[in-house]
Amino acid sequence: MSADEIIHQSTRLRIMATLNVLERREALDFSQLKAILDVTDGNLGAHLDTLARAGYVDIEKLFVGRRPQTRVRATTSGRRAFRSHAAFLRKILDHAQAASRRK
Repeated sequence: MSADEIIHQSTRLRIMATLNVLERREALDFSQLKAILDVTDGNLGAHLDTLARAGYVDIEKLFVGRRPQTRVRATTSGRRAFRSHAAFLRKILDHAQAASRRK
């Protein structure tokens, strides 16, 4: 088990954590995700592009009335990668706790 270098970056980790609490087919609007994460449009867009290129998120661009809307959801492989990365982080924490108990 090793770190997923794509997800490991803090903003991308927060994006994936946020999307992973949603139901499987549920998506978040770009502006909702931006508000939750407290990031700029450009920063969020760049990180979403990275995650989309890795196949971890699907980005749907549509129009509601005359307004553009971007919706983002975690893919099956993105959810799997997030679970694996979370397990990797848990293992580090478990080892650190075990080491501190031995002292």
